[in-house]
Amino acid sequence: MTNEFVNVITEKHLAIIEIDNAPANALSTSVISNLREVIKEVNENENIHAVILTGKGRFFVAGADIKEFIPNMGSQEAGQKMSQLGQDLCNDIEAMKKPVIAAINGLALGGGLEIALAAHIRLISDSAEVGLPELKLGLLPSFGGTQRLTKMIGLSAAMDAILTSKQFTALETKELKMTKEVVASEKLLDRAKEVAHSYIDSNSFESVSRVVEALVTGYNSDFEEGLKVENSKFGELFLTDDAKEGVEAFSEKRAASFKHS
Repeated sequence: MTNEFVNVITEKHLAIIEIDNAPANALSTSVISNLREVIKEVNENENIHAVILTGKGRFFVAGADIKEFIPNMGSQEAGQKMSQLGQDLCNDIEAMKKPVIAAINGLALGGGLEIALAAHIRLISDSAEVGLPELKLGLLPSFGGTQRLTKMIGLSAAMDAILTSKQFTALETKELKMTKEVVASEKLLDRAKEVAHSYIDSNSFESVSRVVEALVTGYNSDFEEGLKVENSKFGELFLTDDAKEGVEAFSEKRAASFKHS
C-alpha cells in the first residue's frame, strides 16, 4: 500500500497515524481513501494495541477539500456520496478495536473536527482551535458531526456551536468536554503517547479490545444492546489465557504477565 497522504510510525504496540496533505491536510477523496486503507491495516495488525491520530505541520485537518465540491453542485446524489465517504471514514475510526487518541495539534475545522470526534479520546494543543463552520458555506456538517457532537456536549450546546459556526479555543473544548486535556504544543505527542501507554501497558489487549467494542456499541445503541455486548465479551474472556493468568496472579498476589492471547 502506498501511503501518499498518511505517515504511519509504529513503536511499542502503538501506531501514530499522521495525516500529511500540505498545506492544510484537507480531506480530499484521495486522502480519505488512503486514510481508510491505513486504518484498516492498523486495525488488523495484532501487534498494534493503541492508535494516535494527528496531523503533520501546523494543521490537524483544516476540513474537506472544498475544490472537489464545486463541480458536483447541482447533484444531490453527488453530495450524498461525498457525505457517505466522510461518514464511512469516521465510522472506521470509531469502530477500531483499540483505543484511538486524536492529538489535535492545530486547526481542526469541519471534517477535521468530525474525524477527531470519531476518535475515542481527544487531546488538544493549547494553540489549536476547532469548529464546524459548514453553515457559512450554505452546507452542514455531514461526516457525522451533527450526531456525535450532540451526544458529546448535549443538544443545546451542539445546536449553538453549529448554528453560529463558532471556532472554539482549546480551553473551551475542555470546558465543553469535547477534549480530555489541553497540552502545550511541544508536548502534545509525548503526552498522547503517555495516555496511550497508560491504557495498554499493564492490561491484556484481549480485555482492552473488548472494552472498546462494548463502549462504542453502547454509545451508538440502546442500553439493553450494550448490556448484551458487555455480557458476551465478558464470557469470551473466560476462554483466553490472559484472563486465566490475571485471575491466578490476583489470587497469588503477584503482577500478571499477559501474553495478549
